[in-house]
Amino acid sequence: MKLDQAFDPHRNALNALRLGLALSVIVWHSYPLSGHRIPSAAIQQFVGSIGVDGFFAISGFLITSSWLRHPRVRDYSVARGLRILPGFYVCLIVTAFVIAPIGVAMQGGSAARLLLSSAPVEYVVRNAAVSMAQFDVGGTPTGLPWPGWNGSLWTLGYEMYCYIGVACFGVVGLLGRRWFLPTITVLAWSLLLVSVVLALPSGTREPARLALMFLAGALIHQWRHLIPARWSLVAMAVVIAVAAAWLPDYRLVAAFPVAYAVIVSGALIRDARWRLTTDLSYGVYIYAFPLQQLMVIGGLDRLHPLLFAVVAAIVTLPVAMLSWTLVEKPAMSLKSRLLRRWSGRAQGDRAELTAVAGHSSSGTNLMTNPPSGSQLS
Repeated sequence: MKLDQAFDPHRNALNALRLGLALSVIVWHSYPLSGHRIPSAAIQQFVGSIGVDGFFAISGFLITSSWLRHPRVRDYSVARGLRILPGFYVCLIVTAFVIAPIGVAMQGGSAARLLLSSAPVEYVVRNAAVSMAQFDVGGTPTGLPWPGWNGSLWTLGYEMYCYIGVACFGVVGLLGRRWFLPTITVLAWSLLLVSVVLALPSGTREPARLALMFLAGALIHQWRHLIPARWSLVAMAVVIAVAAAWLPDYRLVAAFPVAYAVIVSGALIRDARWRLTTDLSYGVYIYAFPLQQLMVIGGLDRLHPLLFAVVAAIVTLPVAMLSWTLVEKPAMSLKSRLLRRWSGRAQGDRAELTAVAGHSSSGTNLMTNPPSGSQLS
C-alpha cells in the first residue's frame, strides 16, 4: 500500500505522535535545566533533536498539502497564523506576568516590583515578532543552570519562515514543479554538510537543520503516491536514525528516515484510541520549559532527570489543556468560520458571474436569432 492510500486526513495518529514528540522535548530539557548531562554524546544528540525534528517533518508534510489543496494566500495565512500566534502571544504574556513573578517570589524577591517595572512588557514586545530576542524577564531567573524563562520558543520563528517559504514558492508556481522540492532539499542538506565539515558551532546549523527536516516532510508528501507505507520500513527507518546518532550530525543520514517513521506511523495507526481530537502538543511544547524552571527554583532539580521529566509532564499537561481549551481551540474555530465565510462569498460571486454571463449570452442569442414572431415583415 502506498502512503497516499494509507493516509486519511481524518483518521490518523499524528496528534498523538506530536504529543509524544513534545513529551520527548521535556525529557531532553530535564537534563540541562536540572544541571545534568546525558553521558553519551550520541544519545544526547538523538534525544535532544528527535522531538523538534519530528515536529518539522510532520509540518512539512501537512503544510505543503494544505497549500496545494487550497492555494490562496489569505486563507493559508489566516489558517497558519491562527494556529501559531494566539497560543504564542498568550504564552509570552503568561510567562512575563505570571510565571516570572512567581519565580521571583519563590527566590525571595519582590514580584510586585517586577510587575510594576517595564520588564514584562519589554519581554512581550521584544519577542512579538516570533523571533526570540529576549529570554529573561528583567534579569530573571537568576542562579539557575539555564538563565532564561523559555528556551523552546526559538523554533517557532523557523516554523513561521517555513510557512512563509511554502506560500512564496507556491505563489510563483514553483511548489508544484516536481524538480523544485528535491533541488532545495539537496541545497539544505549541502549547507548542513558544510557546517559539519567546517565544524561550525551547532547553533549556526539550525537554519539548515530545520529546513532539511521540513523539506523531508514536504518531499514525502510530493512522492506519497510512490512511497510504500509499511511497518517493516518504519522499523528500518528507526534503526537507521538511531545508528546515525553516532555521526557528527545524524540528520545527514537520517533526515528522511525520521520523517518517514513519524509520518507513516501516523498514517498506519488507525485505532480510535490514538486518534486524539485535542492537540495538546503545542501547549506542552510552549509551556513545559518555564514550568520546569519553576520546578528547579522549587528544588526539584534534586530528582533524577527522568523523574524530573515525569513530574514536569504531569504539571504541564493541565496547562496545555487550558491553552487548548481557552486559546487554541477558539482560534481554530474562528479560522474555520472565516474560511467558510470567505468560501461562501467566493461561491456567491462565482454564481453571480455565471448568472450575468448566462443573461448576456441569452441577450446575444435574442439579438442574433430573434423569435419568428418578432421578425419584421
